[in-house]
Amino acid sequence: MTSHDKPTSDTDEPHRTAPQHAADRAVTEAALFEAFGGVRGMVETVLPGLLFVTIFTINKDLKSSAIAALAISLVLVVVRLVRKDTVKHAFSGVFGVAFGVVFAMMTGNAKDFYLPGMLYTLGLALAYLGTTLAGVPLLGLILGPVFKENLSWRTRNPGRKKAYARASYAWGLILLAKCAILFPLYWWADTAQLGWVLVALKIPPFLLAVWLTWIFLAKAPPPIDVFAEMEAEEEAEKEAERARKAAATVPDTPADTGRDGF
Repeated sequence: MTSHDKPTSDTDEPHRTAPQHAADRAVTEAALFEAFGGVRGMVETVLPGLLFVTIFTINKDLKSSAIAALAISLVLVVVRLVRKDTVKHAFSGVFGVAFGVVFAMMTGNAKDFYLPGMLYTLGLALAYLGTTLAGVPLLGLILGPVFKENLSWRTRNPGRKKAYARASYAWGLILLAKCAILFPLYWWADTAQLGWVLVALKIPPFLLAVWLTWIFLAKAPPPIDVFAEMEAEEEAEKEAERARKAAATVPDTPADTGRDGF
């Protein structure tokens, strides 16, 4: 077993110095901020639904509410493109709003604007729980590339795999709890009531899940930087190749057979 294949201990936390621990926590915070979009990503997630329910509460008009929600989603994407920022969160918002608009316009029921997002939330909750039960927690698949560890946590970092499993369970259960509130309201409440509850439940459950993820990962062993390992291996191979070429160019020195050739 090579050093790269050897699993790390899941009790590495007590052996890390205070500066190392602080650095690891900072890396975890930065990675979570990047992966989940930060404050701006949350605003982009909430704003279309907030605009939809606000306009619908005022005029009860599905078409104008849907157009406004879709328009603000497109504006958010354009702003990111102009600023040359990452657009994945804004684009996901556009697709989500577009599905809701199409669904609501097809059925003529304004509440159906929210249904695709609710079904996505339910599917995501089941994905978090199902992948964790299968031994491949979804959060590890999402954050592995962000931490430059890819899938090394599965076999080489058991403490980190355990943290990803706990965090994925937290996300799954939080999202299921959210669905348990929203789906009954879909059947029993009117569009405005459902919309305002959904807007209210956008940020708090998300922040709770991110906070728990940060807690679990901050206490876990640090990630294994597989990219740095690959670069080190490539550099070692290049150095070995240079050494072989240098050795091949050194001329052979005849053996000393004495002054008289005997």
